[in-house]
Amino acid sequence: MEIDVFTLFPEWFDWFTAQRHVRNALAGKVRFERVNFRDHTPLSGGQVDDTPFGGGAGMLLRVDVVDSALRAHYQLDPVELRAQRRVIALTPGGRLLDDELVDELAAEPALTLLCARYEGFDERIIEHFASDEVSIGRYVLSGGELAAMVLCDAVLRKLPGALGDASSSAEESFSSSLGGDPEYPHYTRPAEHRGWRVPEVLLSGHHERIAQWRRERSRERAQRLGGDAAD
Repeated sequence: MEIDVFTLFPEWFDWFTAQRHVRNALAGKVRFERVNFRDHTPLSGGQVDDTPFGGGAGMLLRVDVVDSALRAHYQLDPVELRAQRRVIALTPGGRLLDDELVDELAAEPALTLLCARYEGFDERIIEHFASDEVSIGRYVLSGGELAAMVLCDAVLRKLPGALGDASSSAEESFSSSLGGDPEYPHYTRPAEHRGWRVPEVLLSGHHERIAQWRRERSRERAQRLGGDAAD
């Protein structure tokens, strides 16, 4: 898999790429590259954004800047790029990132992530260059970098070798193996602390009963989440 992140702050990803599971993925068949919009801006003084037409607060990432950066990196008209790879604009109003979308993206050979700052993108970037808009939640961040890290983290965990033990991601929250439900509770030693005991079934060694208990707890959590959403 190839992942390219277009950003104004490539150094922010130093911490992310130092994480163990990310290093594992990069040591395998994953290539992760950061591209600074400022390195390719056609404007003087490193300018990359401008005020919105019609007035309003904030600054928008310019369409000509993104056009130039994508064209320089891929040696291709950016309009044609999305026919070759998923080009994802990270926006608050995009498709919500969930386990189904993560599985979908993890199956792609190449991803391009576009990170704006402050007020966001000139809409023409989304209309003509992006194949997808993706959101990590219905709230606003100062830029797409944190959202890009969340998306990359979720995707890389799905790839072989990233977690060391392939079973680590087999029954995670919202995975298909749990029917899309949240993960069940986990416990470890000590078996009792301040009178709080671990459920006896988990100490029984009876794998079938344990599996049943875990599935029931997973469904209960799903019902609670459903109730919260209804409220």
